[in-house]
Amino acid sequence: MKKMQGFTLIELMIVVAIIAILAAIAISQYQDYVIRSQVSEGSSLADGIKTAVGEFVNTRGYFPAANSSAGLATDVSIKGEYVSAVNVGTTTGVIIATYAGPKANAKLSAAPARTLSFSGVRNAGSLEWHCKSTTMPQKWCPSSCSCSGTP
Repeated sequence: MKKMQGFTLIELMIVVAIIAILAAIAISQYQDYVIRSQVSEGSSLADGIKTAVGEFVNTRGYFPAANSSAGLATDVSIKGEYVSAVNVGTTTGVIIATYAGPKANAKLSAAPARTLSFSGVRNAGSLEWHCKSTTMPQKWCPSSCSCSGTP
């Protein structure tokens, strides 16, 4: 007699269940990856402002109080696809990137407003920048930032 070869229905159902579980995990991880890449736009936009603030501090000896003081465009003019505004904050030496751009992930642009702050610290003639956020979870933050928000 010939022995039949192949998979039983139960074996096929187990394989499908395993693939479904792996897909569910991968989709959530991919969504976090996409949000993290969108958050990096704020760091890129803030780099140009850091240069302008650094020049202002080197020539005047103190931090600017607003974008206009540092010779920058208005905060809503400095924006991207995921960032709605980048401004020199009212707190001295702080640059704030606010996320709510037209293509930002719904979790990133949802209330409360997600922000990333870059604080400038004067160090013997140079500026040192520290990144932090209280509105952004650590899993979305750049590796150099300290974040303590909730998703």
